[in-house]
Amino acid sequence: MTHSPGKSSRYEDFETLRKRAVALRREGYSLRQIRDELRVFNNDILNRLVKGEPPPEWTKRPNAKDDLRERARELRLKGWTYDRIQAALGCSRSSVSLWVRDLPRPERKRSREEASAIARKGWEATLRVREEERQHTKGAAKRAIGDLTPRELFLVGVGLYWSEGAKDKPYDRRENVTFVNSDPGMIRVFLAWLDLMEVERERLRYTVMIHENADVPGAEQYWAALVGAGPSSFNKTTLKKHNPKTVRKNTGENYRGCLVIKVLKGADLYRRIEGSWYGIVESVLKADQSNRT
Repeated sequence: MTHSPGKSSRYEDFETLRKRAVALRREGYSLRQIRDELRVFNNDILNRLVKGEPPPEWTKRPNAKDDLRERARELRLKGWTYDRIQAALGCSRSSVSLWVRDLPRPERKRSREEASAIARKGWEATLRVREEERQHTKGAAKRAIGDLTPRELFLVGVGLYWSEGAKDKPYDRRENVTFVNSDPGMIRVFLAWLDLMEVERERLRYTVMIHENADVPGAEQYWAALVGAGPSSFNKTTLKKHNPKTVRKNTGENYRGCLVIKVLKGADLYRRIEGSWYGIVESVLKADQSNRT
């Protein structure tokens, strides 16, 4: 029985790819690293390539909850309540319940006030743990970015503009570059992107948009310092009228409204942005179709 050339070729390609994947696995690569190295984005194929090869030790995470579970059971057998165990171990009440639900229930020895105080302490401990986990995840993600290449900054800027910038419509031609945001980080990234696109700062005009009851002069000074521009680059501030029937939530010293950035003579830049965006979309669609076949 003979195989068709097409089937034989595909088999040989897979075997070649598998040899490379196995070699990388034995060098200590994770699945994600192998995926990026070989550009294999189909999870089923990726798992078949490394089938039989154990993951490297550094990718194995110890299950810290096993120790917590055993400690929780010890404390429960001593007569501790869920709230007290939660406060002592800094874990969630639902986890405590799951770990010890088969053990006998201790008699209540505390007043409601004492139990409430312990519950509050446990909840505060839980919140501290959650905040530490939150900050750890954010910090790790931040460090993983590293330095951006010009191409990466270009793609970020195009996506940023297409999310937050003015767009042309078939029924309302607006081929101009106007970007609006309240996040100082977004403003800084967009300005860096304009520098990459060689847009002179003299071509930029700014407008502050803010609620009339806010600290308008303070906001104007803040945005001027952020973008490093003088009064001549700023248009008259746009004030949002106060509706006495509504309760404002955007208050406090950190509320500075939004900043509008408009690029003068920006029609050509707008066309490049729109074309680049649809180029990104087309590339993603091609990659998705390739993964499906």
